[in-house]
Amino acid sequence: MTVSPASGGLTGRSRALAALRWTLWAGAAYDFFFAVVMVVAPDVPANLLSLPLPGEPFWLYLMAIFLCMIGGCYLLAAYDPVAYKGIIVIAIVGRATGAAMFAWVALQRPDLSGLWVVAASDVAFALAHAVFWWPLRR
Repeated sequence: MTVSPASGGLTGRSRALAALRWTLWAGAAYDFFFAVVMVVAPDVPANLLSLPLPGEPFWLYLMAIFLCMIGGCYLLAAYDPVAYKGIIVIAIVGRATGAAMFAWVALQRPDLSGLWVVAASDVAFALAHAVFWWPLRR
């Protein structure tokens, strides 16, 4: 971490880096949590969000695998944001695109209103990643 000699504290860049790492850790935890819940207790999020379960559990298992892969990528980026900056850009774009897709589906299907919660979570992660990545992007 970089210390500013004038203030004796962390520089803005160091604070942004620490905050970015925190948002990436949080994103990984969020994805891992939902991956486990989709396999162990799929009725819980389905009931909380008023969303239907797919006909075959295979689709939940497949989504859980993808969420674990994404969470793993987030952990790599949190460990070394400079080396894995491409993952951070993908995370920002992916979360923003996911939020837009969930919102679009929720607009088309009022019976799937629980998707608004998922869209809000994705947009929150996209914004948090973007705000703290922006000063570090060079």
